[in-house]
Amino acid sequence: MPYQQSPPEDQASSISPRLDPTTPRHRLGLPVIAIVGLALLAAPRVVLHDLNIIEEGTSVNALFVFLPPLVWIVTVLITRVPRPLITLLAVGLFYGVFLALGHQILWNHSLGDNPPQLGGNLAGLDPTAQSLIFRSFAVASSLLIGVVVGAISGAIAWGLKVLLRRPRNGG
Repeated sequence: MPYQQSPPEDQASSISPRLDPTTPRHRLGLPVIAIVGLALLAAPRVVLHDLNIIEEGTSVNALFVFLPPLVWIVTVLITRVPRPLITLLAVGLFYGVFLALGHQILWNHSLGDNPPQLGGNLAGLDPTAQSLIFRSFAVASSLLIGVVVGAISGAIAWGLKVLLRRPRNGG
């Protein structure tokens, strides 16, 4: 076995090899478990909102709305993810899945005895079919919201990455 010299300390990565975004096994920029973990940071708001524990328009709600994407952005900047938009789109997609699951699980609690009903020509449609339609649209909108939040966060992270990479003019 040939002798292998370890790289000088200035060339050694200060990031754990498991979180190193440059390794080829992390095509999304971070390990999938990290992407899922980041998405899960936004899940408590779904539960708290659907259980009527927090209300829209409050500072507590704003904290639950804006803190998770802020953590996503900081994470991709600190770990130097090569493509933050792609990474945070993946985080947003998982967030959308968790958002959809949360709404579906808490559907009856959130709506109680007053489920949404179709009107007009569709008012006479079977209540089970109406529920299926509303739940399907809720899933689709949850996925869309997740992807949009991921895209906005990713665009902000990409912009910050570009700004932080620019050389500063000496004064």
